[in-house]
Amino acid sequence: MDPSRMTSDLTDHLGYWLRLVSNAVSNGFARRLQAKDVTVAEWVLLRLLLAGKGQPSALAREMGMTKGAISKLSDRLEARGLVARQSDPQDGRAQVLRLTEAGAALVPLLAAMADTNDTEFFAVLSEDERATLRALIEKMAERHGLTETPVD
Repeated sequence: MDPSRMTSDLTDHLGYWLRLVSNAVSNGFARRLQAKDVTVAEWVLLRLLLAGKGQPSALAREMGMTKGAISKLSDRLEARGLVARQSDPQDGRAQVLRLTEAGAALVPLLAAMADTNDTEFFAVLSEDERATLRALIEKMAERHGLTETPVD
């Protein structure tokens, strides 16, 4: 018997369709960010800093990265004047990251790009369909304990 007939097709799997859509949305956003010389991981770090999360170890946990990777990301952003390091007020031996004035000004522009990317990609769905899709995806994420912020 032909093994290909005993094996499900790639398109039979929901994971295939989720990955196809996820890649398209993510790659479209990454292309938009290139215009501002920012990667998706840098965008996520900048957005978390705007939310007041500046402890490198907490950022590493939330982003599913090592502290070394966070350090490399922040080095690049610091070299571009978007992020600064300062002593942790609660532990003078440690450092925290914060947005500079330029970084704080850039984040809303990047957020608008993210909003536009989502709006354009998901425009094929009605408002109700988008809400249903979001609810289903959130339900799966909660059920499987998915809490890391995706960066790639």
